[in-house]
Amino acid sequence: MEKPVVKRLALIGIGLIGSSLARVTKQRGVADHIAISSRSAETLDRARELQLGDSYHASAADACKDADLVIVCVPVGASGAVAREIAPALKPGAIVSDVGSVKAEVVAAMAPELPETAHFIPAHPVAGTEHSGPDAGFAELFDNRWCILTPPEGADREAVDTLAAFWRGAGSNLEEMDATHHDLVLAITSHIPHLVAYSICGTAADMETVTQSEVIKFSAGGFRDFTRLAASDPTMWRDVCLNNRDAILEMLARFAEDISAMQRMIRWNDGDALFDMFTRTRAIRRSIIDAGQEADVVDFGRPHGGDSLPGE
Repeated sequence: MEKPVVKRLALIGIGLIGSSLARVTKQRGVADHIAISSRSAETLDRARELQLGDSYHASAADACKDADLVIVCVPVGASGAVAREIAPALKPGAIVSDVGSVKAEVVAAMAPELPETAHFIPAHPVAGTEHSGPDAGFAELFDNRWCILTPPEGADREAVDTLAAFWRGAGSNLEEMDATHHDLVLAITSHIPHLVAYSICGTAADMETVTQSEVIKFSAGGFRDFTRLAASDPTMWRDVCLNNRDAILEMLARFAEDISAMQRMIRWNDGDALFDMFTRTRAIRRSIIDAGQEADVVDFGRPHGGDSLPGE
């Protein structure tokens, strides 16, 4: 970049998203100084070993001193406590954001804790892998992925534009929407797929007629792709379920209705209905590829012998 978007960036939490932000920020010069904080001394030491930042802080408040932009990268259930901790350290005009995949509850938890002199602009980079921790991050994670901003009513436009510029500097495409609408959209595009994956893996684990070795041996089919999602961080997904409960329950109800309809098609040998459904849903997959959100190759874009590409 020609010049940094912000002078001092504070990253609170240095897992997959936080460490990827640190890497891309340093690589592309999006900020002059990266202050990193983690409540885990071991994680903070590892971030220092990886040289992810310019300064390292056990205290989130210390990391936020003089920061122009603070991005909270913790499980959504901890976001309110973090906001409470950093509030006294925020300088007037500081932008505070997050990366959680739930927005309405995060707004409800964080906004009351932050001073009026700070600009709170929630965000959600729709990118990730099933891996976690500071070693899991990589600078290209956000390239051509969407970052959704959900600025509250009356948000400072200059602050929103600055945050948008930061995410563009990280490689993201930008979209703005209402927090409640965001949660409904992400319930079907991200949250439900993960819950279905957890459920299918649980079903396979409980089956007494199939040995565990057979499940692993023949997992090169669809089961392998479900297990990738089910390997995601349990703390994060517990918090997602509890903090986006209404939207998830609504989408689960719709999904259950569709599963029941499929059961009827199979029970009644309704091949035409099955074919029509598979044809229609196949078009959804094609549209994802056409939108550049997945590689148009076999195995869902996975290189053979390697780990998966970023998902949501």
